[in-house]
Amino acid sequence: MTGTTRVPKAELTGIGGRLVKTFSRRMFGEVPEPAEVMWHHRAVVLNMSALGRKVDKWDTVDPNLKSFAHMAVASLVGCTWCLDFGYFHAHNEGLDVEKAREVPRWRESDVFTPLERRVMEYAEAMSQTPTVVTDELAAALLKELGPAGLVELTASVAFANMSTRTNSALGIEAQGFAAACELRPLAPKTVVQA
Repeated sequence: MTGTTRVPKAELTGIGGRLVKTFSRRMFGEVPEPAEVMWHHRAVVLNMSALGRKVDKWDTVDPNLKSFAHMAVASLVGCTWCLDFGYFHAHNEGLDVEKAREVPRWRESDVFTPLERRVMEYAEAMSQTPTVVTDELAAALLKELGPAGLVELTASVAFANMSTRTNSALGIEAQGFAAACELRPLAPKTVVQA
């Protein structure tokens, strides 16, 4: 559950704050902690949220694949908030929650298809510094997803890195969203050999 963030939560005030609280409670049952922490710089939280909503509307790549990719990034980076919310999102959007639960240990799990494994491998490879995406991996995904799909997946993983690293750096931790939809606790994280 939540600990102490590195930046204190701000009171969501004014018309914008009331709107964020109203819509957040309607959509999620409570206000997401990242919104409260980042409310100190309203343009940042509003623009990141707007970008996230736009990323969610891209529809060339299967939503399950993008969800698994985002959660693979979150697991690699250590963003417990994004993993927690990822399970909640998968549950509420009718995605494959059984597979979503297994993302942190995707290498050991036998529930994923070869394409799903490549997508998570790509997400992790893209998230390394420097990136370690191989020509072979990109070519396999290009063949399976097509040019528009690979561009969309890449941009989705880039957004996942922005949001997970922001939350992680600010000390924002799991908020209990997964428990609210009765998903079991997070699977153990896969150890990545470098």
